[in-house]
Amino acid sequence: MNDTATIFALALASNHQPQQHFKDAFAQIADLGEVTFSNIYLIPCRDQIGEDYWNAACLLRSHLSVAQMTALLKKMETDSGRVRPSHHISLDIDLIAWGQDLKHMHFNPKKLPLALDVKIPMFDLWQYDMFVHPAHTFPQMHYLN
Repeated sequence: MNDTATIFALALASNHQPQQHFKDAFAQIADLGEVTFSNIYLIPCRDQIGEDYWNAACLLRSHLSVAQMTALLKKMETDSGRVRPSHHISLDIDLIAWGQDLKHMHFNPKKLPLALDVKIPMFDLWQYDMFVHPAHTFPQMHYLN
């Protein structure tokens, strides 16, 4: 029997009630298939206007299609209370890449070039050239218990 599961590389961020939103998002993502989460990092807002973000990444192996995954991620953002535009982000989940294995992934062109707040947590899970980043001192967050 052929395994038709797809690996999805996801980037998560929140700077508005991040502990609750990450807890909810992690639980929902875990229900979708086999998942591995990165550490969570506290990283300043890219435009220096909003609060610092909790940033994380995950690799999810699921039988959903790319279109289904994209729709589900947007629904998760909306269900979290996400308002656009805003500097108070309850939940942002981006589909960074997908494929049958980590050697043959398709990168989402809308997310390129990758931001540092995507590279840092993704490198925890996937030591790929696109995620290499300069040394940093961003603190790790511990929140789920």
